[in-house]
Amino acid sequence: MIQYESEEVTELQFQAFVPRIERRDEQWVDIELALVLAPHSSIPAGITDLSALVICTLSGVIAQIVPLDEGCDCEFQFTKDEKAQIISFIESAEIQTAIEAQSFPK
Repeated sequence: MIQYESEEVTELQFQAFVPRIERRDEQWVDIELALVLAPHSSIPAGITDLSALVICTLSGVIAQIVPLDEGCDCEFQFTKDEKAQIISFIESAEIQTAIEAQSFPK
């Protein structure tokens, strides 16, 4: 995590993700991720309840990854490696299938 206007970087490792997938409209699917940290990772000071919002197209392409604190935008951003962990999860076959089910219900 990188706090805006700070040079300090905290690198988080995620052990698991708990997704809640919801189609927003005719263009976007929102994925709220509860983040389960690996035992050796700790949330930086200034964050109370870290989660993430991943905004995807209906076809599962990631448009944006936003860190949230208590469900709201916060003054932190994810590092390149943290984003890579989230991207890997979102691009997994299981999550892509779940996005498709929300995007194109049968």
